[in-house]
Amino acid sequence: MAARKHQSSITGPDDGPASGGLRRYRRPVSRLEIRAFAEDHLDAAGSLLAVRHRAHRAAEPLLSERFEDADAARGEVASLWAEEHASGAIALREGQVVGFLLGTRKDDRRWGANVWVEAAGYAVNEPELVRDLYAFSSQQWVDEGRTRHYALVPALDAQVEAWFRLSFGAQQAHGIREVDERVWPPGARRAEHRDIEALIELAPLISDHQALAPVFTGIDWNENADELRAMLAADIAKDELGELVYERDGRLVASFEIVPVEKGSIAAPDGAAYLGWAASLPDVRGSGAGVALTEAAFAWAHDQGYPSMLTDWRETNLLSSRFWPARGFRRCFLRLYRSIP
Repeated sequence: MAARKHQSSITGPDDGPASGGLRRYRRPVSRLEIRAFAEDHLDAAGSLLAVRHRAHRAAEPLLSERFEDADAARGEVASLWAEEHASGAIALREGQVVGFLLGTRKDDRRWGANVWVEAAGYAVNEPELVRDLYAFSSQQWVDEGRTRHYALVPALDAQVEAWFRLSFGAQQAHGIREVDERVWPPGARRAEHRDIEALIELAPLISDHQALAPVFTGIDWNENADELRAMLAADIAKDELGELVYERDGRLVASFEIVPVEKGSIAAPDGAAYLGWAASLPDVRGSGAGVALTEAAFAWAHDQGYPSMLTDWRETNLLSSRFWPARGFRRCFLRLYRSIP
């Protein structure tokens, strides 16, 4: 005798009158419609983005509260839509917009034949819709020969997982943390004009390191030494920039640079400091130079009144992808990447 299949205790089986059960009501599944993005979708896109940002801030409250407002979020989407060659899609159910995706372009010489979904470039009321929106939009991009696709995605499991199932992988992390009071450690100080030649020696180290396994960026160092010398002199003279160095035994062995966030956005809160440069000579890595400069960076930023600090790193850079989270930086966005084929 065949065993009876397990029936849900919530809905019950489709029993007939003899058993006294209730016949289960099946709601029709509403049809999903995907269309090309247009100007008149900006209001709905802004509302969806504000909802996404509200959920993101529940996990990472240092992000700006401003973009929980639908009008502010709409402005972010409108800026992307105004860019030349912007394109994308919306998803509708029962006439209501339930998701959108927009792609823009950056310099092909640096990024290849690219399309970028920026931090404000998509929002959905359920993560799975990303896959439908991307399927529609990416056909046009690939037909145009644009096969390098980047997406800046909130570092929330459900959001990231949907992109991973589109064959995207984690390329870059954007981290954030609070700035608290610290003591300047011995050996760390503000850079001075006499440090310029040593800073020029440090300048290509990041590119050199990230050309190696397992990063393989393929970005060559090609800065002009005289132009770099002039830029460093100008930066050292600016009180609003944190040009920091670390000395050991009279030798400058590491340098950090902290700058103000130029413009607050959905991914970078107003009034934050951005740690945009960090390098140390290979023979001192792991010896405490980077930790000392991190302490100095927090001390400098606290003295300047910054409430939070941002930085970013390549996830394939084994040194930085371990170092920065250990210094308290939490992943708030991930830059995902897919190359076709």
